[in-house]
Amino acid sequence: MTHAIVARQAGGPEVLAYEEVERPVPGPGQLLVKVTAAGVNFIDTYKRGGTYKVPFPFTPGSEAAGTVEAVGEGVTGFTPGDRVATAEGFNCYADYALVAEQAALPVPANLDDFTAAALPLQGMTAHFLMNSTFRVEPGHKVLLHAGAGGVGLLLIQLLKARGAEVITTVSTGEKEELAFDAGADHVLQYEGFAGRVREITGGTGADVVYDGVGKDTFDGSLEALGMRGMLVLFGAASGPVPPVDPQRLNSGGSLFLTRPTIAHHLRDAAERRWRSREVFAAAADGSLKVRIGARYPLAQAAQSHRDLEGRRTTGKVLLVP
Repeated sequence: MTHAIVARQAGGPEVLAYEEVERPVPGPGQLLVKVTAAGVNFIDTYKRGGTYKVPFPFTPGSEAAGTVEAVGEGVTGFTPGDRVATAEGFNCYADYALVAEQAALPVPANLDDFTAAALPLQGMTAHFLMNSTFRVEPGHKVLLHAGAGGVGLLLIQLLKARGAEVITTVSTGEKEELAFDAGADHVLQYEGFAGRVREITGGTGADVVYDGVGKDTFDGSLEALGMRGMLVLFGAASGPVPPVDPQRLNSGGSLFLTRPTIAHHLRDAAERRWRSREVFAAAADGSLKVRIGARYPLAQAAQSHRDLEGRRTTGKVLLVP
């Protein structure tokens, strides 16, 4: 027997219980991974709370890093003892988790497990946002919400390395300092941010807005865009956006609106390896600083969700079995 976090019904963080469970057995094409650390992400709260439908009882977590303990039939690319990470594991809030071979990401020898656990979901999200959803080029003016969050701190650094002008929003003075330290050119409070973006850009507006906040920032994000700009809505930390009249995109300047998800940007093992290899390499050589804002014992998963949803965290939140 081993331990995992189990929710038996949808609800608030209080439904997350630390329970004794049977150790998983890898099936064909699967790895059994002894988890060193699991990433805590907003999508976990959406599933726990019922916004995204999942079967119960349910163990959250798709992101983790650790060591291969055993392999299932047909696995040829990994052996016990290999270090791996994933953004697509099964039930990772646990001592042991299953990972499909094609979703397993080799961890470089010079990258520690905690950093490796902090990168797959948010690092590859930042990678696809700026390389595939809207290809950022030198000189682009970018507005990024929640600049002190896990995706935000990584994306600021990657955008600056690309040569973009980065404007970001934060909610506190501490988070403002973190965003500036990551390299942001301008750090704003949320109130009145659209007008400030117009001022900073000389009235032209942003080329792209990366918005993971959702309901509370959506209208301002559209207002902050320049002609033919793109609003990339990649999350809903403040709640889902109400239905949108397409005419708003026309009147705003022939704007583009997209709602991407990471699953559609990890189509095969080659795409996974491309994205993970670039972000892992940048973290390993020190050019990408990964902030792990908090580590909680696995049994305190409920508190990690309270703090994440209460916007009391910065950088990456990890659970440690």
